[in-house]
Amino acid sequence: MSRLSLILGHALYLAVLALLVLSIPPGALGHVSDGLIVVGVVGAWRYGWALVNYLRALAYTRFAYPRLKARAQAAHAAEPVHGHAYFLVTSYKIDTDTSRRVYQALFRAAAAAKGGATIVASVVDTSDLRLIRRIHALMDVPMDGVELIIDQIPGTGKRDALARSLRLIGRRAPSRRDVLLLVDGDSCVPEDIVAASAPFFTDPTVGALTTDEAAEIRPGLFADWFALRFTQRQMMMSSMGLSGRVLTLTGRMSVFRADLATQPDFVRMVQHDHIDHWRLGRVDFLTGDDKSTWFWLLQRGYRMLYLPDVTSVSMETQPLPGFMDSAVTLMIRWFGNMLRTNGRALSLGPRRIGLFTWWSILDQKLGIWTTLAGPISVVLAALFIEPLVIPAYIAWVMATRYIFCWVLATVRGRGFPISYPVLLYFGQIVGAAVKSYVLFRLDRQRWTRQSTAFAAPALGDRLRAFGSAYVHLLALGWLTFGVMLLSGLV
Repeated sequence: MSRLSLILGHALYLAVLALLVLSIPPGALGHVSDGLIVVGVVGAWRYGWALVNYLRALAYTRFAYPRLKARAQAAHAAEPVHGHAYFLVTSYKIDTDTSRRVYQALFRAAAAAKGGATIVASVVDTSDLRLIRRIHALMDVPMDGVELIIDQIPGTGKRDALARSLRLIGRRAPSRRDVLLLVDGDSCVPEDIVAASAPFFTDPTVGALTTDEAAEIRPGLFADWFALRFTQRQMMMSSMGLSGRVLTLTGRMSVFRADLATQPDFVRMVQHDHIDHWRLGRVDFLTGDDKSTWFWLLQRGYRMLYLPDVTSVSMETQPLPGFMDSAVTLMIRWFGNMLRTNGRALSLGPRRIGLFTWWSILDQKLGIWTTLAGPISVVLAALFIEPLVIPAYIAWVMATRYIFCWVLATVRGRGFPISYPVLLYFGQIVGAAVKSYVLFRLDRQRWTRQSTAFAAPALGDRLRAFGSAYVHLLALGWLTFGVMLLSGLV
């Protein structure tokens, strides 16, 4: 996007905002202030919470992280030997060009590991096996210290693939100095990933870490949405990094202490994780292996760090033709993984996992209802008090999201396309609606590239669907009634 078109986009956005404000007669909304109290309270809370995380992110990236990194590098330099690096990468239905880039990056990173490296590639298709061997044979860097193991498996799911390969690595008895990288088959690791991550594991309380992410995707609205999400992720992960416990160990690429990630109960949780739900019964996890590894370490008190200056690159594709369909499909998977795990994480308590971490997990649930309460109160106020509430609310949304996008822009140190404020509101409202949907349907799971839907007898499936719809509508009804009470409409 050219600089001129960027400026024109911002100018048009601000002109529309000004017209909306000017279209509302002075004093026209004075009598509806009580009806909009929910919007004010929710707005103050949500943006206050965002400000807290923004300030924490600044404190981490500018002060805490540089000191943490310096201490880790000094301790690592004093160690007599370098640990071995294990790379476990899973490939399934990845196009050839992406696989070539991923494995070339992987081999370069492995060759740069001073303590040697072992790559375990878990594949299903024989064509992937041949492609990986050909890439390995044609590498232009010395591969003497790199061992390549290709584990061809039946296509029974990513969790089975990870468990089998983790057991294979476990038979090599990795030490506490060794690191293990879990990498998706569409993600490129930086060449210096071992040198950048290994020093942090000199602290025995550190169990894993994850890094910043970037996405390569065809330009358009979907690409803008991903870029915005990764900017928000950088801020939130940096904020959580200040507490030493991130809220997820990203499945695209995370680094673990190898002796922990190969323990039998760690592997069992990766393969057979589940929750027991009061209404749905036992829910076996099909997706969300990154949440299972995170919870195993959280439960045992290990720190999980964030490296804001190290970036992996994922090759993203839009899963469905339409933007809305694609975004909602991905949200259902992402938020399902989150909500299936955060209940049991909350049960660990603030003393065990830290007050800020515990409250952040709780806010993931509270945020569903506080976010939806705002639009509900506006609709009610427009129906029962004053229709001019609608343009006033649109102007409020445009102004607050525009300001927040400028705040987010400082995280990356660059400007933003004018689609960001709209996409930010879309992510908040549609995201909250999707979360509320998933919260009552935790048994619904599906990979984007793999058919892993929950299987059940037809009658049991229908009964569960009816029960899920009933409690979901009941919760939304009580939320609406609560908003009406606070707004003075009843």
